[in-house]
Amino acid sequence: MTRSKMLLLAVLAASVAGAGYWYQNTRQSNAGTAAKTPPPVPVTVARATLGDIPILLEVVGRAEAYESVALKARLDGQVLAVDYRAGQAVRQGEVLVRIDPGDFDARRLQAQANLARSEAQLAKARADVQRYLALQGRGFVSEEKVNELRTGEAAAAATVKADQATLELARRQLAYTHIRAPFAGVVGARLVFPGSAVKMNETVLAVVNRVQPLYVTFSIPEKHLPRVREAMASGDLPARVTIPGEREARFTGTVRFIDNTVDAGTGTIQMKALLENRDQALTPGQFLQVSLSLATLSNAVVVPAEAVQQGPDGNFLFVVRPDNTVEPRKIEVSASYRGLSAIGKGVASDETVVTDGQLRLAPGSRVQVKPAPPAVPATAQTAATPVPAAQPGGSAR
Repeated sequence: MTRSKMLLLAVLAASVAGAGYWYQNTRQSNAGTAAKTPPPVPVTVARATLGDIPILLEVVGRAEAYESVALKARLDGQVLAVDYRAGQAVRQGEVLVRIDPGDFDARRLQAQANLARSEAQLAKARADVQRYLALQGRGFVSEEKVNELRTGEAAAAATVKADQATLELARRQLAYTHIRAPFAGVVGARLVFPGSAVKMNETVLAVVNRVQPLYVTFSIPEKHLPRVREAMASGDLPARVTIPGEREARFTGTVRFIDNTVDAGTGTIQMKALLENRDQALTPGQFLQVSLSLATLSNAVVVPAEAVQQGPDGNFLFVVRPDNTVEPRKIEVSASYRGLSAIGKGVASDETVVTDGQLRLAPGSRVQVKPAPPAVPATAQTAATPVPAAQPGGSAR
């Protein structure tokens, strides 16, 4: 083999080796690039729309009896009988407790006897005055004697009045032995039993609460006071009351009272709403959720509440761009109601927002929209509609 042929073979071998090396490097580079490109993130999306959202003030309150009284004895004595059952509904004037009337009945009889004696003495004094007036006309008695008898008549009349007052007091004390319900309501637990000794104005015999109607007492932050007063000035301010954990039990009342002083310690002011409570479903002292509708946002940009996320700089959400990448947007939530949030700033109507899968997203992430879940029947959707949770201290949503 000549020298020129050997040189040509060497050049061809080097060319083949270089081409193989280049192909191998290009393949590894393409494989690395493909490995660095993450797959699209599956997400669920919704479109921002325009709608009306009420501004709600949600707080925690307590049921309070419209009227409540702790019945105490107006005299010392001993319980003869307890005529009510614990938790019984009672009528106005119904006897609840009876105190032994023996001593007080004896005092009444004594007062009656004293009054009868005084009335007899008054009758005699009047007859004496009339007789002596006749004798005076004949000149048998003096004017001084007649005046003396008239004084005796006046004294007897005063004694009669005093005995009448004593008898009335004895009768009242006898009536006090029957403890009656001052109004229709529900009586509490039994606090005394037959044979129990009671002291005047000290021993509590029974507690009666009027629960129809019923008050719901709650406090709101003072910053909402101007808006509440404005809502009340335009008419009755309705209050929606819900039993915690029971979405179906809803009651409607009307705000009837705003306290005249803001609590300096908590920065809140007390309010009361009045409920009919016809079926006595609510009980005094019960925790309740109270919602006040202060105003309505008209034509607001509305998105599902699950699209709103909490970040170190406040609320934000992810907006899907036309190229299927996402962009985080800082937003302001004006109000929330039944799973919807009204966006005051940050999102425009008809933009697409991410409602599920946000944890795997970053600015510029590519997304793949998951198919929408099957439609829920209207009845089931209504039952599953979340009710805004009450927040202690109150918050406008």
